[in-house]
Amino acid sequence: MLEQLRQVNGIDPNRDSAEFDLLFENAFDQWVATTASEKCTFFQILHHTCQRYLTDRKPEFINCQSKIMGGNSILHSAADSVTSAVQKASQALNERGERLGRAEEKTEDMKNSAQQFAETAYKLAMKHKC
Repeated sequence: MLEQLRQVNGIDPNRDSAEFDLLFENAFDQWVATTASEKCTFFQILHHTCQRYLTDRKPEFINCQSKIMGGNSILHSAADSVTSAVQKASQALNERGERLGRAEEKTEDMKNSAQQFAETAYKLAMKHKC
């Protein structure tokens, strides 16, 4: 369980290594990622997840590169991309709503004009019938 994680050890922050250790309450695991880059990505996601979901006790990240703890992480750039996409979608929806509102107003005006035309035509027809 994530709550049982006590320490994440990157082993050597000055060397691109795929090895790392995870210390849990009752266990110690040695891990090896496929690449150092994959390890970095895993650490960023793990750190972000711990920060977001663990409230009482967060694990200690030691011997990790500083970019893992914040800065220009892939999570921040992904979050920025998502925020930007949401803002663009929201703006597009607002613009669409405004256009639909204008179309509704025009439709209502056309309906009223058509009703007035029909009434006038009916009155003219009745006037010329007599």
